[in-house]
Amino acid sequence: MPLSDEIAERVLSSIIEGQYPPGTALPAEGVLAEEHAVSRLTVREAVKVLRSQNVVRIQRGRGTYVNAPDQWTALEPMIRAAAGLPVGGAIPEKLIEARQMIEIGAARLAATRRTEGDLADLAETLDEMRAAAEAGDTEQFVQADMAFHDVVMRASGNAFVPLLFEPFGRLLIEARRQTSAVPQIRTNAIRQHENVLTALRSGDPEKARLAMDEHMVQTADDLRTHVIDRSPDA
Repeated sequence: MPLSDEIAERVLSSIIEGQYPPGTALPAEGVLAEEHAVSRLTVREAVKVLRSQNVVRIQRGRGTYVNAPDQWTALEPMIRAAAGLPVGGAIPEKLIEARQMIEIGAARLAATRRTEGDLADLAETLDEMRAAAEAGDTEQFVQADMAFHDVVMRASGNAFVPLLFEPFGRLLIEARRQTSAVPQIRTNAIRQHENVLTALRSGDPEKARLAMDEHMVQTADDLRTHVIDRSPDA
């Protein structure tokens, strides 16, 4: 990694951690250069990287100012920032919306493209979800839940589909930990996954689409009812 990119990563971390909140100015080039023990030219190149992602903006004659995360134009910085937000924020719901757009379509494709091996894998991960729920093992439940959806996306037969969610991995895991810690949500999730598997077994694209859509709607409802509305920040 070029040194300028490394400095950009460090400054981004400082922004995400709240050292430089949105609307505030970054320290002058000389100050940042001294702080990170690099040249001003390296700092200038690092700031260019952050500007290209719209993490910061230049106000002529005033300095370099931090933009709010919803103005950033690069996925990785947004995900890093979102990972540190409280559950009461809008990010978990936005994540479900993104999942709806991709996973409903993936289920529709998977209905006609899935193999018997895919169905066996789905049944196995569903059994793991049931066992984890019975044991109260949230971490294992989360892993099995994610594995189920990974199989569906892979079974879509389109190699681009699984890649679309790869950058969201950290957020997906954290969001599922928050929701799957609630017993009622685990119960609802198992029922919805059973419905998705049944629809995929039928080979009917419309049934698969509806089953995944209902699952996403249930997930959003559970998030609002059992997590966000009960959060101290809500």
